[in-house]
Amino acid sequence: MNVTLDPRHQVSDLYRALDDSPETDAVSVIVKVRGETCDIDCLHCYEKRKESPGGARISADQLRLLPGLFPGRPIAVGLHGGEPLTAGKDHMAGLLRELAGMPQVVRVTMQTNGVSLDGEWLDLFDALYPELRIGISLDGDAEGNRWRVGYDGKPTYPAVIAALGLLSDRGRQAGIITTVTPAVLGRPAEVLDHLAGFAAVRSVSFVPCFDTTITRPTASSTKRTPTSRIMQIQALNTENGPAWSITPDEYAEFVIGATAHWIRAGHFRKISLSPAVPTIRRLRGLDTSFCHFSATKCDHVFTLYPSGRMGSCDELPWPQAQLAVLDKDTTTARITAAQKGSNLLGQGKSLMNKCVTCDYRSTCGGGCIATRWRMNLGGDHDAYCAYRMRIIDATAALLADPAHPEGAWCQTLRWRPRSPNSMRDIPAFLATWDAPEAPRHRAELHTSAYGNINTKGLPGVHAADDLDPAHPQWADAIESGVKPLIDVITGHWGLATYDSCEGHQYDSPATRNTRRRLGILPRNPGEYAAAAGALCRTAEKVTPRLPEPVRLIIARSNLTCETTGLITPVLDTYLAPAPAASWPSYFAALGAATDLLRDALASEEPSPGASCRCPVPPGNGTPEPPETKNT
Repeated sequence: MNVTLDPRHQVSDLYRALDDSPETDAVSVIVKVRGETCDIDCLHCYEKRKESPGGARISADQLRLLPGLFPGRPIAVGLHGGEPLTAGKDHMAGLLRELAGMPQVVRVTMQTNGVSLDGEWLDLFDALYPELRIGISLDGDAEGNRWRVGYDGKPTYPAVIAALGLLSDRGRQAGIITTVTPAVLGRPAEVLDHLAGFAAVRSVSFVPCFDTTITRPTASSTKRTPTSRIMQIQALNTENGPAWSITPDEYAEFVIGATAHWIRAGHFRKISLSPAVPTIRRLRGLDTSFCHFSATKCDHVFTLYPSGRMGSCDELPWPQAQLAVLDKDTTTARITAAQKGSNLLGQGKSLMNKCVTCDYRSTCGGGCIATRWRMNLGGDHDAYCAYRMRIIDATAALLADPAHPEGAWCQTLRWRPRSPNSMRDIPAFLATWDAPEAPRHRAELHTSAYGNINTKGLPGVHAADDLDPAHPQWADAIESGVKPLIDVITGHWGLATYDSCEGHQYDSPATRNTRRRLGILPRNPGEYAAAAGALCRTAEKVTPRLPEPVRLIIARSNLTCETTGLITPVLDTYLAPAPAASWPSYFAALGAATDLLRDALASEEPSPGASCRCPVPPGNGTPEPPETKNT
């Protein structure tokens, strides 16, 4: 049986200070090669809103200071803008030569709009920094790029497509950053198919455009207002924020649809998709370098401007994010002192206090501090958490059964990881479960004064032998309060259970009370999907009828096999105390709630193809695979 503990967490587990992190933790330095200067004028550009003085260029001398500022640490450099190519080839050559001579620099990327990219640029990259990773800003198809225009208001899309063709011809690869705006909503499969169709594209990152609080146009440095700024002013004149802005729910809906299609269409074989991949890695208990999902957040991300201003992440507001003016006397200690004294970083970090007790903390990682700060400013902080939870729930469903993507839209089953949650040998356990004639070893069963049945006969969390209905001691191993539910799941539903507890109220504050629960171990993805759908339908029936002190929680989780190390998706059902209920009131109502749940489960059964009744948003149904379209 699994062993689940409830460790205490701190904000430092989710947000690691630079001076508290090992030197193996890399820092990212976003180099604004020409500040906000750009050769196009995207209506939704956040860099130009900073209204910083333009025209200057980052110098090689400034880059030369970075290794001394972060001695011993790996450094990942991102050449950004504005548009970095506006620095010119000769100047960029000097920067690349400098970076190529720095052993500490482990990665150099360049994010460009692609408009000016040509063969001469690629020759320069090949000669001076062949490992340079190129990112292209492209908001999907032509319609999706309606906000990416030149100062004359004309679309930049054709020039960017030409750049992708050039990269392909030269055997180079590119990553795409797509800003999700209303122009792509409702079309996740279509947009992803379009981007995946370019031979050079090897990664796609969908980033949200949460600009609902933007109310004024970007300032213009010229007497004559360019056409692009007139277009921007027109797009601002809407009741719900700029016409290019979306809500967290809209972003979650798009990402879920895109992730489902990424899996079903087989695009995962060619391209990496974000935020899908970091979410999957965290669901699997793996690390990720993406700061939104890791503890190396704003204290490990720096932005350098041509003026020498150095600050935290470029998505944070300026000048509040500024930490120092970089020169030869700038030290790590000076930077970390500025971080600790930053009101902005302090406010952002404090927004993560609620993450400490959140069930999603180990998967979500706390998210983006800059986005949290902006949404909190607009009074919409809870919406940020809600959309991340929704994406995690959906991705967990897709991982468990990719053949039934409709499960991703279920809003009843939530991700509730139990850590650690393991079984000695899952394949052997299931094989024995399905072989009643197989020999069974005698189990060690002892009962505590509180009704706990385990190998020790003690209250609290202790191991118990893994038994099945054909085991002669099965009836003795199931705690009486949860037995009616187990009987329906193993009998009427024909499913295997891996864990159960009737719930226990202790008279010692040193031992925490426990909820009534049972865990289902599906044999295969199809059985998982059928069981998930049946549990959702059950919840729909019984939830309105439960006694007030009790609530039903249907959870997705993972069970680790100690023998193979492999992870199996499982489904957990809890009868838990309602948020305002006391433990005595909960236990007083628990028997009645169990009877209601038993009857509701008995009225349902897992059926292949019978999903839950949660609605699938328009445009997010299961599309035909790309290879079968128009045939």
